[in-house]
Amino acid sequence: MVETNLKKDVILEVNNLKKYFNVGKKQILKAVDDVSFSIRSGETLGMVGESGCGKTTCGRTCIGLYDKTDGEVLYKGQDVHKMTGKSRTDFTKEVQVIFQDPYASLNPRMTVADIIAEGIDIHHIAVNSKDRRDRVYNLLDLVGLNKEHANRFVHEFSGGQRQRIGIARALAVEPKFIVSDEPISALDVSVQAQIVNLLIKLQKEMDLTYLFIAHDLSMVKHISDRVVVMYLGSIVEQTTSYELYEKPFHPYTKGLLSSIPIPSPRIERTRQRIKLLGDIPSPVNTPEGCKFKDRCHYAMEICHVERPGLKEIEKDHFVACHLFK
Repeated sequence: MVETNLKKDVILEVNNLKKYFNVGKKQILKAVDDVSFSIRSGETLGMVGESGCGKTTCGRTCIGLYDKTDGEVLYKGQDVHKMTGKSRTDFTKEVQVIFQDPYASLNPRMTVADIIAEGIDIHHIAVNSKDRRDRVYNLLDLVGLNKEHANRFVHEFSGGQRQRIGIARALAVEPKFIVSDEPISALDVSVQAQIVNLLIKLQKEMDLTYLFIAHDLSMVKHISDRVVVMYLGSIVEQTTSYELYEKPFHPYTKGLLSSIPIPSPRIERTRQRIKLLGDIPSPVNTPEGCKFKDRCHYAMEICHVERPGLKEIEKDHFVACHLFK
């Protein structure tokens, strides 16, 4: 894991962000519900939680792919959802996305060279066709592919190779900040570590900042400096990667961590797993109080009437739970 440099400037600041969807008569899906966090330049913030917790929607709203319902997202001090003209163009160059599905996110009718060079063409980065070709070759080499791959089509590649192409496309415009939206979830287990290690290597070489979205907690631990844990559109715990795995506080975080297999068969057989009650409730018209109360072993009367806010219970360790005053 890369050590966090707490003195570095904040590159992305998210304040009370909300993203709601109208899904029917008087039915509101609160995909992102009053979320606040910041990301420092050069670090990786991991965002974890079960499927449907709002991770992807949060990431996409943060970079303007979705309009916000309320709140504020600042990139280098500028409001992302109010950018126009040159500031918007510069933002789309500095901020890129690595998508979850390498099968769906790459155009099957384009060659690898044209896919990677799309951003280069849009932002007029290459000075001529030779420069364009050389940039594509350099990017392929950077992500572990050969220049011979440039004139092939994506259906000729494996899932891991396609994701490397997606990473090369994101890097083509020399970005500063990358949202990695579950970049390994569609890949074989044997390939996942290779892609994560590649992202770590590229971050060191190119001074990149990541928002790394995933539900695989072991991979998040490997790559992240800090982690936010989301449940039903809200953040329930936020701290450094080390603190989260060594000393989790929220009952939901403890349940997630207890589900991670341990390599030692002896320890795995004897350890006590924390089983969460019931199923994830619907994010549509969520009831009053704590969203996790119906699955929590420690739910109290106050949990049914008052939603807990994030409190700093130890230095840089925030938890949204009534167990901690």
